[in-house]
Order: sequence, then structure tokens, then C-alpha cells
Amino acid sequence: MTATDMSPRTGSVPAAPEIDPKGMRVVWLLLIAAFVAILNETTMSIAIPHLNVDLGVPPELGQWLTSAFMLTMAVVIPTTGFLLQRLTTRQAFVVAMSLFTAGTIICLVAPGFTLLLIGRIVQAAGTAITMPLLMTTVMSVVPAHARGRIMGRVGIVISLAPAIGPTLAGVLLDIANWRWIFGTVLPFAVVALVIGIRLLTNLGETSRAPLDVFSVVLSALAFGGLVFGLTQIGGSHGGETTATAESPVLAIAIIAGSVVLLAGFIWRQIVLQRIDDALLDLRVFASRNFTMSIVVMGILSLAMFGTFTALPLYMQNVVGLSATESGLIVLPGAIVMGLLGPIIGRIYDARGPRVTLIPGTMLVAGVMAFYATLTEGTPVVALVIAQTVMSVGMAMSFTPIFSASLGSLQRRFYSHGSAVLNTLQQVAGAAGVAVLITTMSSVSAAQEASGVAELAAGAAGARAAFLFSAIVAIVAVVAAFFVRKPVDNPEGVGAAH
Repeated sequence: MTATDMSPRTGSVPAAPEIDPKGMRVVWLLLIAAFVAILNETTMSIAIPHLNVDLGVPPELGQWLTSAFMLTMAVVIPTTGFLLQRLTTRQAFVVAMSLFTAGTIICLVAPGFTLLLIGRIVQAAGTAITMPLLMTTVMSVVPAHARGRIMGRVGIVISLAPAIGPTLAGVLLDIANWRWIFGTVLPFAVVALVIGIRLLTNLGETSRAPLDVFSVVLSALAFGGLVFGLTQIGGSHGGETTATAESPVLAIAIIAGSVVLLAGFIWRQIVLQRIDDALLDLRVFASRNFTMSIVVMGILSLAMFGTFTALPLYMQNVVGLSATESGLIVLPGAIVMGLLGPIIGRIYDARGPRVTLIPGTMLVAGVMAFYATLTEGTPVVALVIAQTVMSVGMAMSFTPIFSASLGSLQRRFYSHGSAVLNTLQQVAGAAGVAVLITTMSSVSAAQEASGVAELAAGAAGARAAFLFSAIVAIVAVVAAFFVRKPVDNPEGVGAAH
């Protein structure tokens, strides 16, 4: 088979027409674990100001509790394509949840900032394995005709958990302290780990390809450097840079160096994939359907993560809402998005991706255009409605993207495709936060310097940031027309029409 041959092989054993019950038990357990892990990831956005006070650390140091988490995710996820081929399903799950549980315990009992930071890094390492493992497992055990329905449940995890995280953290901080955030997550992590150890069955087969250490180093420096540089440009929270006035220049230099290292990483994988030894097999891009799908995914991730950061800042700094109120405004849309996931999945199974993906991306672009008209007097109810409409658009987009992208690959490329998809989400999310917050901050500062009132200047910054998102979202709309439903085949793996 050539490097660019993505069509299914003939003579394979036909996939089961129905979902294997044992496989579905594994999927449900992974869904619960992924929900807990992603919920934990987003709780820090509200907690950091409290941690800065309680631990006596400056804001630029406290930001590392989120920056280090994102950095670890960016370093670990590209290696999961290799890890998930070497480890059994049970081994991968136990490793992921053991790391996450251990990190949560460290955070819960941490007496100071250093140990808390270490705990967050350990948590991130476990989280980074969980989502690729979930997606790879779904693709392996669910036949093509039912993948949309199951991927809809994955969409619930990806949409609901990030929205509930800040709201839950805000409530816990109002009635208790930051340790309760980790104390609330810990029981769920322990239960999932115990159930996994006792009941989880292995799915699929493992391979014993050698680990290319040079690829691991290049991957860590390239993807880690990209995320680090992007977070330094925009600042993780609050629209403030995390270092001195020289930090933007340094961040740009880090990003430029990371791009060079990324080129080296790509070259190395192209060489190694000829003998099937690549850390991250880039032959997934030989499928045009996969490539177009992740273009849409990258843009939507940029818009979603950037909005989830920039919109609360606008609501708190311009509209004057509290952190908890800001979280509650986002919550209805996230709930709607979660509820729509399985419905959109069934539509995908019956009609393919474009019937929901095209109007979904249009809704996202339309809401971004509305956000580009925000003023200091925009009614709160308008924000609730707009965010809910955007969440509907996201629900109509994410499920078909997950299904169509990975369904376009051969079974042996599932783990690599999932690693690419999740890595792109991290990098695009960091880029979205960096660009929107930097634009918002710089425009607001320029407006204030010219004599504009503080609230009006903040609204102008928000308009500029969301105008950028609206323009970029148009690309997603165009790309959505080129995403097709993979053809069912005997191997259970799709090839795009």
C-alpha cells in the first residue's frame, strides 16, 4: 500500500452490524472520565485570582496554573498516536486516570504554589491521553452507520464540561475555597479509575513499533513552544500580559522557533512513516475529507476558546457582571449544545455532515458578526440569546466533524488521526485566546489613550476582537461545503466519496 492510499483494503473481516455491548461499556466509562477531566481543565479560569491571594503569588506567576496545563497537553497529545498503538485499551485508561487522580490529590493537599503547579501538570498528562483514547475507541468499536449518534455524546462532553467548569468553580469559591474544586472532582476520578481497573476490557491489538526519541523531543519543543508563545502573547486571563514589556517580542521569537522545529518534526515523520515507525503518522492528511474537516475544526476551536475567554472579560469589565453571573450566561447555550449532540449525530448517520455542518458554521459566523457590534449598553438577554445560538451552531458542527474526519481514515490511522485532531484543538484554542485577548486589550488601550471613556473603550476592544473571529469563521463556512460523509466499507473504516 502506498503512502497516499487511504482506501480500505479488501478481504477484511466485516465489521459487526451492531455495537458490541462490551465496547459500549468501555465508551461510556471513557465518556465519564473525559467529562471529569475537561471539567477540571476549565475550573482554573475563575479560581486563579483567589489562588493568587491565598497563596501569596503575583498574577503573572498564578497564570502558570493554566499555562502549564495547556503546555503539558500540547506536549503529550502528539505522542498519543504512538502510545495508543503500544498500550492496550485498559493500560491506556489506567495510565490516564492514574495520572489524573494523582494530580488531583496533589492539588488538593498542596501547601503552596509549587506543589499545586506540579499537580496541575500531572493532571494535564492524564487529560491529554483521555480524549484521543475516547475518540479512537469509538471509531474502533462503533460501526460506521452509528458513529454519528455516539460522536454526539462525545460532543456533549466537549461542549458541556468547559461551560460548567467556570460556573461550578464560581459557586464553590463563593461558598467555600479553592481546594473544594479539586475535592469535588476527586471522587469521580477515583470511582472511574476503580471501575476501569476492575471491569475494563481490552479492544483491538497493540503494535511494537520502536519509539523515536528525536521525534518526541521535536514534538515537545514544537507544539509546546507554539502554545507557550501564544499564551505569552495574549496572557492566559484578564487580558494582561504575563511578563515584562519585552515579553511580546520574546513570545514571537519562541513561536518562530517553534515553527522551524515543527517543520523539522514534519520532515522526520515523513521519513519514518515510510517504514511505519512515525510518532505521528501524517499520512492521515492524504485524505482530503480529513484535511478539510480539521480545517473547520481548527477554526471553530479558535472561535470557541477565544470567545469563552474574551466574552466573560467583556461581561465583567464592560457590562459589570460578576464572574459567576458571566458563567451563568454561557451555561444555557452549553446545555442546549449538549442536548443537541445525539440528535445531530442521528441526522449525520441518516443524511451526512453537510446538512447540519453548513448551517452550523453559518450560525457561528453570524453570532461572531453580532458580537462585533457590542456596546457598553448591550442587553444581557441579547448576550444569552446570542451565546445560545452560537452553541447550537457548534453542536451542528462538532459532531459531523468528529465523525467525518476520523471516519475517512483506515483503522490503523485512527489513533494518529485522533492525536492530530486533539493537538489542533489545543493549538487553535491557544491561538484564539491569544489573538482575541491581544486585539481586545490593544484596541481598548488605544481608545483610552485617545480620550475615550473606559467602558466605551472596552466595548471597542471587544468589537475588534470579535470582528476578527467573524472574518475567520467565513473560512469555516466555505470549507464546510467540501466535507463529505465517508463511505461505509467492510473494514468499518470510511473513505470519502
